Amino acid sequence: MKTSILLWFRIDLRLSDNPALQNAINLNRPIIPIYIHDDEDASQRKLGEASKWWLFHSLKNLSLELNGIGSRLLYFSGKAEKNIQKIINETNSDTVMWNRRYEPWAIKRDALIKEKLNNQGIKVASFNSNLLFEPWKIKSKIGNPLKVFTPFKNALLSKNLNSKIIKEPKNILSPKSWPTSLNLYDLKLLDKNNWSDKFDKIWKPGNKEAKLKLDLFIKNRISNYDNNRNIPGLEGTSKLSPHLRFGEISPKEIFEIIHFNIAKHHLKSIETFKSEIIWREFAHNLLWLFPKIHNKSIKKKFENFKWNYNKKNFDLWTKGLTGYPIVDAGMRELWSTGWMHNRVRMIAASFLTKHLLLPWQLGETWFWNTLIDADPASNPSGWQWVAGCGADAAPYFRIFNPILQGQKFDPKGIYIKKFLPELKTLSPKFIHEPWKADSAILKNSDINLGETYPLPIVDHQFARKRALKKYADIK
Repeated sequence: MKTSILLWFRIDLRLSDNPALQNAINLNRPIIPIYIHDDEDASQRKLGEASKWWLFHSLKNLSLELNGIGSRLLYFSGKAEKNIQKIINETNSDTVMWNRRYEPWAIKRDALIKEKLNNQGIKVASFNSNLLFEPWKIKSKIGNPLKVFTPFKNALLSKNLNSKIIKEPKNILSPKSWPTSLNLYDLKLLDKNNWSDKFDKIWKPGNKEAKLKLDLFIKNRISNYDNNRNIPGLEGTSKLSPHLRFGEISPKEIFEIIHFNIAKHHLKSIETFKSEIIWREFAHNLLWLFPKIHNKSIKKKFENFKWNYNKKNFDLWTKGLTGYPIVDAGMRELWSTGWMHNRVRMIAASFLTKHLLLPWQLGETWFWNTLIDADPASNPSGWQWVAGCGADAAPYFRIFNPILQGQKFDPKGIYIKKFLPELKTLSPKFIHEPWKADSAILKNSDINLGETYPLPIVDHQFARKRALKKYADIK
């Protein structure tokens, strides 16, 4: 009898372009697909509540797809090492396959599991499925790691990408008997307080939805992406980030589909979108180079930065009650949808770190818990970029003016009014600065500043000068 192969799904929740799956199929032996909810291994980087909602539905979709080709997905929870050993003991499997992860805790954990299994005579094989290239393969011409985006991008584009996309298998050999396992609900991924229930009407996780979304984006929006991606009141972006986060679609699939369509659309927009995919690769490069990127500033001088730990201000920021409409609209969008437009992410992050002088780690942690696309590389690298303490970061003295940002990217207040209904009757002239409207206008708009909508919690000019002085202190 042929021994079975354990196929360990992780953040590669798809059947197409999945090298671990395909290599297991190539051995022509029974395959046991497993998923281990490994929060115990992740420790301080456990999945946030929004991410767990997405994961639940993504696993549900993957399970249905596996059922459709004669297989099933088994669920486990706890330490991965203990679960894998238990399954091996029960099934006599002699091979384990997975696609690689790049979080420091996962790298350390996987290396330990591989060593222990190899010592037992168990074969282990791992593959790259979630990046265009492994982080350690993109280097300068003299072989040094790259900490600035443009040289990184150029180095990546100079390499030959294996363009072969692995198609979804038609069937999978299954074992004659299956090991005991949990069911999906036993993983306790859904929020007890039902906060994430509202996502059901907004999002559809899964590989099929990811491909449909990409197709519609290319047909309807990519030609204007270069301009529209910065306008939060438009559907100008792909919204593929949560699908990429959980590996429901691979970046290689996206690159190849875009390459196929490149002649049909505006070249600049195509290149801009490709750059966004490469930013994701760059973030993983930074995660590889700086394993503590989620809580330790890359620029060491920021260790001496004197942050202002004001809990009240942080709470007002999380609730979208800062008195700056573009910031508040973003924070309300995040809370109500589990997602925030990227331009507004930068504005909200800049406001927290530079207007309120609150540590970027607080914001990163809040986003980690509330974003459905909370990525272990992109989330902290984005926060460090805005705060000015990361590699290739925006300089600390670049302080987003939330008023001007709103006027430039949401001039009519379409986005603001969507998420701040209390301001929906305010004219574009005052939508970004409600405090400048006279009492008659506010009364006619049914707005009572300080009650129905807050006054600014800090003056912009004062906050800017204060932040620049703080920066000068560590410079």
